[in-house]
Amino acid sequence: MKNVSIEKNLTEGSVAKQLILFALPFMLSNLIQTLYNVTDMLIVGIYSGTVGISGVNIGGQVTFILTNIIIGLAVGGTVVIGQYLGAGDRKGMRETISTLLTFLLVAGIAFTVIMLILSDKVLNLLQTPKESYQQARNYLDVTLMGTIFIFGYNAFAAILRGLGDSKRPLIFVTIACLTNIFLDLLFVGVYGMEARGAAIATVISQAFSMILCIIYLKRSDFEFDFKLSSFKFYKERFAMLMKIGIPISIQNVIVNFSFLVLTTIANSMGVNASAAVGIVGKYNGFAILPAIAVGSSVSAMVAQNMGAGETERAKKTFYTGFTLAFSVTFVAFIFTQMFPEKILSLFDNNPETIAAGVEYIRTFSFDYLIVPATFCLNGLVTGSGHTVISSICGILSSIGFRVPIAILFGVVLQKGLWGLGLAAPVASFASGLILFIFFVSGKWKKNKVIKTAQTQP
Repeated sequence: MKNVSIEKNLTEGSVAKQLILFALPFMLSNLIQTLYNVTDMLIVGIYSGTVGISGVNIGGQVTFILTNIIIGLAVGGTVVIGQYLGAGDRKGMRETISTLLTFLLVAGIAFTVIMLILSDKVLNLLQTPKESYQQARNYLDVTLMGTIFIFGYNAFAAILRGLGDSKRPLIFVTIACLTNIFLDLLFVGVYGMEARGAAIATVISQAFSMILCIIYLKRSDFEFDFKLSSFKFYKERFAMLMKIGIPISIQNVIVNFSFLVLTTIANSMGVNASAAVGIVGKYNGFAILPAIAVGSSVSAMVAQNMGAGETERAKKTFYTGFTLAFSVTFVAFIFTQMFPEKILSLFDNNPETIAAGVEYIRTFSFDYLIVPATFCLNGLVTGSGHTVISSICGILSSIGFRVPIAILFGVVLQKGLWGLGLAAPVASFASGLILFIFFVSGKWKKNKVIKTAQTQP
């Protein structure tokens, strides 16, 4: 059988052991990916101050939306590939991989061109403070040039995870992060290139990571050989990828749009509030890492088990995942409530920025008590192919709760950053409640990718 070295069967053995072994590399990958993003802000903050932090935060928010569009489609790829592998359908798996890579190549080029044309308009819409406008513009324009590498890496990581391999993406992202740190210190610290230098470092390291991924896959007798003639497009496979992936992408975009609204409100409060929200956003990336990693691992593991018709094992995966994620994020919540000033001072020693950040993080951090349930329920629903449901939950929580709560408390009632921070836990709770109702109904057991007798309710 081909690809023995990179395929792992997640439908057998201890659920807890399999989930931990899959989730740990995933969590470390996300941790390093977050370090990757935070490094730009830390180093730019040291050498360029509050204005540089604000510029990197705003420019990074825009590229983050693009990344999340692709992550949505990539998660769709993980689910579909995982289900085909679980069902033993190698033809379906091979054609899905080919279609995913072909589409993302074309999409990457198109997004780059469109966003470079619109970058000025986007920054103006975000009410970018005039002090940090040029830094944000420089950072955004350069990182947009690396869109194809962002798309490529996420596609390969998703494929490997669908095949049950979460270790190789960890290795590639570690190498990229170390490269990024070295180049940040060189371009920003030595040559004084500020936000533009941080962006160049990011693009080079992403390209390096993607190239290493391709070299490894070519040497592993992978289902796709990367020859130009192999970039084929199968309509049926594309339709399935879109059916599973598009709802996740829409959800990701709207969720990130809602956080952009929070950023825009903070920008209108001045450069200290803008920097504070940026810093808390970066710290939050670390704090919710366990919940994100475990939720995504639940999704990949559930996908294979649903493909094999193992619905009870899929349910057990969710329970195990929730217990694992909550045990870590609860500690993060306590730590955040006890030491908010110390956390913020790691990024910026400006007393006004720290004071604004403490106000924001006090309410925002309640999200850490809620996201384990929300993310793991989302992983179960996504892994079984019900991405429309998870998308509706994400959209409702963003448009129905996060944005209105942020505007009501942050602007109308003038509660400032305290009110702005309250929007996150309220939105997570609303999303989790809807997902829980769907879980209890048992409708998630009906597989949306592969129709088998075992997966019918």
